[in-house]
Amino acid sequence: MKLGFVSAILDGWNFEEMIDTAAEMGYECVEVACWPQGKAERRYAGVSHIDVDNTSEEYIAHIKGYCADKGVEISSLAFYPNTMDGDLEKRAAAIAHLKKVIKMSSLLGVNMVTTFVGRDQTKTVEENIEIFKTVWPEIIKLAEDLGVKIAIENCPMLFGADQWPGGQNLFTTPKIWRQIFDIVKSDNFGINYDPSHFIWQQIDYIKPLYEFKDKIFHVHYKDIKLYPDRLNDVGVMAYPLEYMSPKLPGLGDVDWGRYVSALTDIGFDGYTCIEVEDKAFESSREKVLDSLRLSYRYMRQFVI
Repeated sequence: MKLGFVSAILDGWNFEEMIDTAAEMGYECVEVACWPQGKAERRYAGVSHIDVDNTSEEYIAHIKGYCADKGVEISSLAFYPNTMDGDLEKRAAAIAHLKKVIKMSSLLGVNMVTTFVGRDQTKTVEENIEIFKTVWPEIIKLAEDLGVKIAIENCPMLFGADQWPGGQNLFTTPKIWRQIFDIVKSDNFGINYDPSHFIWQQIDYIKPLYEFKDKIFHVHYKDIKLYPDRLNDVGVMAYPLEYMSPKLPGLGDVDWGRYVSALTDIGFDGYTCIEVEDKAFESSREKVLDSLRLSYRYMRQFVI
């Protein structure tokens, strides 16, 4: 396995500075954020370290060359929109940009894109399954044609009132994974596995690794800390951020030894990226860098 991080945390760093940071800290790869320029609508969105609109040979060569010179690989190109948004204009824009990201991933020889399937948060799971059938086969066909794998993260995107009641990503549980993989039967369609989202959903985050081992294309390392006293006060029907908080690996409730052990059990030897969303490390550029240093130090005891 190779250890990296999601570049979205380095908002304000350009591509070269971001790669330099990874190299200096000893990271082997980065999951590179590729959002549309100036389109941030939430935390950790809107960051773009690669301009997917620039497909010139010179730009492609520069990215490849810079990574090679620094000894840092790109694990995937990352864009996490809502491709099934109830607002059809927003849905179309998200799909259009995702297709650009897929094409750029192919041009760069990365051949991996990490994203969400999206969800109309006002509709039921069953209704969203029907939307998925109309939206995603075309996207996967493009990925197949270009030799790109699509890895869907299992984040419900349900944290506060603006994402209530259904959240903005359908791909949240093993049951739904089975349904979706039965609809799109493709070797290019799989999982970007993040254990933290199962913690607050009270789902076993180890067992699915074994069932879906052939579908795990990419892995996240992000922790979640549950606050039982708050949960006792608000219950599971509350906004999730009322009783939990994203943390750096090792500062929450994920048992990272068990998690990485299970990854070795299933023979996973791909890219694993730390995803920093810990508010305790957002107050300054130095704090952001500290978050990457601490996460690297902690995860190196499991990933060599």
